[in-house]
Amino acid sequence: METRATRIGLWAWGALVVAFLWIPLGIMALYAFNSSNIQSWPIPGFTTKWFHQAWDDEEVRTALWLSLRAGLLATAVALVLGSLAAFGLARSRFFGRDSISFLFVLPIALPGIITGLALNSFFVIWGVSFSLWTIVIGHATFCVVVVYNNVLARLRRTSGSFFEASADLGATGFQTFRYVTLPTVGTALVAGGLLAFALSWDEIVVTYFTAGAQNTLPLLLFGFIRQGQNLPIVNVIALVVIVVSAIPVWIAQRLTSGSGGSGRGVGG
Repeated sequence: METRATRIGLWAWGALVVAFLWIPLGIMALYAFNSSNIQSWPIPGFTTKWFHQAWDDEEVRTALWLSLRAGLLATAVALVLGSLAAFGLARSRFFGRDSISFLFVLPIALPGIITGLALNSFFVIWGVSFSLWTIVIGHATFCVVVVYNNVLARLRRTSGSFFEASADLGATGFQTFRYVTLPTVGTALVAGGLLAFALSWDEIVVTYFTAGAQNTLPLLLFGFIRQGQNLPIVNVIALVVIVVSAIPVWIAQRLTSGSGGSGRGVGG
């Protein structure tokens, strides 16, 4: 049986891991409210002026709008392709099904720099101009996997007798989808979409090779840090990226807890 000392030890170890992950983020969040433009500890005072300066910066607003559009479009593409693939592979039996499933999840296991270089070479060879859509295509390569995994996991845990009973009662294919299938996988679709958006929103490696001269918010953040410029605004942007990433991940976790749903380790 688990002793009291073991429970205390496990709790302490868990607390240390959480502290290791979140204390640096917490310090950075405090620096976003630092009244001085010099990063020193302890901070001399608190202010929100850097948030106003960041919002007044047209470059920041442009990058924010591009990130939102890319995230929403990549999520839409992932929801369509990922759910269709999951429905097709969950209920069908054919030679090579496992191989096709492996090919679907492989892009998320590859280093982002490999995917980015491959896409960059493809676009250059075929003369495709870098634009919002090249970013969306790049993000869709891993966002599709998140939706696919969530929906497939839900379908595999759902008994086929529900769909057979619907057909026996005279329901058409569309009625079965609307009244049986969609409610069954609804939370998995929403969770997959939220996770896909979170991954797209803060992605930088693949975006670096598919954005061309454009800047998403993470790319702009990377550029500021590399040049050592606008460090107070860097902290503000980083805080916004963290918050916007955390909210959909938290909602997705709430939706799938107790009902399941498998996806990529978020934050990758």
